[in-house]
Amino acid sequence: MRILVTGGAGFIGSNFIRYVLEKRGWHVINLDKLGYGSNLENLKDVENNPRYEFVKGDINNFDLVSKILKKTDAVVNFAAETHVDRSISNPYSFIESNILGVYTILEAARKVNPDIRIVHVSTDEVYGDTLDGSFRENDRLFPSSPYSASKAAGDMLVLGYARTYNLNVSITRCTNNYGPYQFPEKLIPKTIIRASMNLRVPVYGSGRNVRDWLYVLDHCEAILLVLEKGERREIYNISSGEEKMNIDVVKTILELMGKDESLIEFVEDRPGHDLRYSLDSSKIRELGWKPKNSFREGIKKTVEWYLENEWWWRPIADDRTLHPTPWKLRW
Repeated sequence: MRILVTGGAGFIGSNFIRYVLEKRGWHVINLDKLGYGSNLENLKDVENNPRYEFVKGDINNFDLVSKILKKTDAVVNFAAETHVDRSISNPYSFIESNILGVYTILEAARKVNPDIRIVHVSTDEVYGDTLDGSFRENDRLFPSSPYSASKAAGDMLVLGYARTYNLNVSITRCTNNYGPYQFPEKLIPKTIIRASMNLRVPVYGSGRNVRDWLYVLDHCEAILLVLEKGERREIYNISSGEEKMNIDVVKTILELMGKDESLIEFVEDRPGHDLRYSLDSSKIRELGWKPKNSFREGIKKTVEWYLENEWWWRPIADDRTLHPTPWKLRW
């Protein structure tokens, strides 16, 4: 089997490629334009694997995508702009990748390989936030940022193409991922890196925003299950069931690192910051999936990985990681 992974040099995509190469005897093609969130160092350990192939290119390149799809059995689409803060300052690139890029993949598929299996990777943020209860797959979408709005639009394109052209497509919507190879400006790696250097750790607002935290390899296992056993035109929520306030995540990391909580520095909240995300993942659990890593186990593995792999994060840790956040400090 030949599988195309778009955005495979990013955080989740690179972990998924490594996971598939280990678990299946498939040939994996990685299509990635190598934007700021991508890094070929993420896959340095598999770059010489005969079943792995890297192609530098943009998912908006219709001719290139069509050429690859002609010789491919399945696609898992990770390619996306995902950093909410950046979507607030520059929304257009999110429209380009998360909507037009999805359109290009779907249009190429229907024209050159309409029987291809497609899994489109989305996010819990398309539902918006909720103070109680958990979102199910058929709940309405109510995005709160340019990022989540662009992902919701991409999801609608997928469902529309699936129904109109009978494409064999499934959508996954996951909660917050963490683990090895996550871009340093995200909350967990930023906290680990800054704490390791005894720098202040910025936390938005009061830090009481709640997220469900999912270890990246558990997510990869769920995506592979949907790829092989998921139903066409179906959506699958993927969540760990472990909801934590951001401030508690930061405190847990500091505790594991033997650092004092005085490093925490509250900063002005992000515009439109959702209070709580929560997903009901009963549907995929009925397929036989459940997370293998508790939050405590996963975060301990993650802290250890970043402390042992400074060679990886040091070259790409920019001002957003090593200096105060772009939002004004709250004194």
